[in-house]
Amino acid sequence: MAREGRIGATLDGRGLRRMALVLSLGMAVAACQPIYRNHGYAPTEIDLRQIEVGRDTRDTVAEIVGRPSASTLLNDSGWYYVQSRYRHYGAREPQEVDREVVAITFNESGTVRNIERFGLEKGQIVPLSRRVTESTIQGTGFLRQLFGNIGALRTEDLIE
Repeated sequence: MAREGRIGATLDGRGLRRMALVLSLGMAVAACQPIYRNHGYAPTEIDLRQIEVGRDTRDTVAEIVGRPSASTLLNDSGWYYVQSRYRHYGAREPQEVDREVVAITFNESGTVRNIERFGLEKGQIVPLSRRVTESTIQGTGFLRQLFGNIGALRTEDLIE
């Protein structure tokens, strides 16, 4: 028995099944496309060039790039801007494909001492850029804790 479709075409049982199969296949292919999402904020190089090491203060940095969502907790010696990019692929767990951290550290008087940009390469912390006024770099403890366990723990280590 033939059915009359809304468009006016006649579809039999096989035609409906084919249409359902094509729609299902199209939806399955569309569901397998990766979706990328960004989380957090890291200032661009153009914004960071406006900050002068040894001259700008916390207030001027806040005006130029804004206040971060993370800062050092004990002595307020630095501000950390963290931006991550995640890939969502079908029903799989989201995977972090990129992370960037900008660390702006201040001396005791509140002026900018150091500006550093870090990224991830194969689970390891990689300095991308650094502007320092002193020979010793302090305040990286937070970054080491932030990146410390990425890539360090493997299931093989747990089984043995």
